[in-house]
Amino acid sequence: MDFIFIEELRLDTLIGVYDWERHRPQTIQLDLEVGLRDASAAASDDVADTVNYGALVERLRVMAAESSFLLIESLAEEISRIVLEEFRGAWVKIRVTKLGLMRDTKRVGIVIQRGKRPQ
Repeated sequence: MDFIFIEELRLDTLIGVYDWERHRPQTIQLDLEVGLRDASAAASDDVADTVNYGALVERLRVMAAESSFLLIESLAEEISRIVLEEFRGAWVKIRVTKLGLMRDTKRVGIVIQRGKRPQ
């Protein structure tokens, strides 16, 4: 399987369960691996045959700016839905990181995988 990856994408969104987190957007960091359905893009040299990572990044920016989540788990699930349904990824691995949230902790977050990853 071929993969597209996006690393250290920073987005601002309203996220958190505590009142102090809900007053202004927080910066989160995303790392994604997206499995392609096939290798046709390599043969065709056409962006229409792959996951357009520029369009995906822009879609995620808009979603983050317009959305509000209590849990990073919910945010990760919405990202997986966008990748798999709107961008036709075969499989996705998503790492959502909240930066500098807790004292003495550099980052906290979650990693999820959705879709079917071929062996």
